[in-house]
Amino acid sequence: MHILVADDDLPSVKLTSFLLEEAGYRVFKAYDGPSILQVIEQYNPDLVLLDVSMPKSNGFDICRQIRRTSDVPIIFLSARSQLQDRVMGLQIGGDDYLVKPFEPSELLARVEAVLRRRNSDMLNPSARLSQGGITLDPVEHKVLFEDGRTIELTPLEFRLLYYLMKNAGRVLNTSQILSKVWGYDYEGESNLVAVYIRRLRTKIEKDAEHPHHVLTVRNLGYKFEI
Repeated sequence: MHILVADDDLPSVKLTSFLLEEAGYRVFKAYDGPSILQVIEQYNPDLVLLDVSMPKSNGFDICRQIRRTSDVPIIFLSARSQLQDRVMGLQIGGDDYLVKPFEPSELLARVEAVLRRRNSDMLNPSARLSQGGITLDPVEHKVLFEDGRTIELTPLEFRLLYYLMKNAGRVLNTSQILSKVWGYDYEGESNLVAVYIRRLRTKIEKDAEHPHHVLTVRNLGYKFEI
């Protein structure tokens, strides 16, 4: 597996790279926006570890640029721990957000989870899934509606919706969703699920504020209603 470590802090890049290389990963390094985009275009890494506080263009801006051409998984690494920063990182296409300083074991666990999720067949079926007038196309990660509308999903959005639809009518708590969709279960990550639930609703519901399919069950979790 090839991982791009993107950070303008040289000691941080060196330490993170050493940790990943000791774990068996091949590491690319980049220190600013243009070099990050160049590495992704040239080497197509399996994962990007992206610092938020980058020179000239911050990590959020760089993520937006990456998402125009690539669905490579992105884990934000940042000393910015405010909720709004974490939510922003997820809303613009990040797969995870890890606050500095972090334990090496947690970083490796997050990396392994994202890579496992990307390569897992469990939530990347080869056959279409239809529930409640909605059909998921696993080849193109699209949602097909009975009225002919088509909406594209990111790979993570697709896995989340697939898991909900596969368990239609069943309430799934945040721990179950994190375990099956994200590949890990850490306390305090319920907001991660909530962010992606909101993103799904804006894409598939006629009225995201009054959803018909992706429902919240207060104090319990979420479910897909046919």
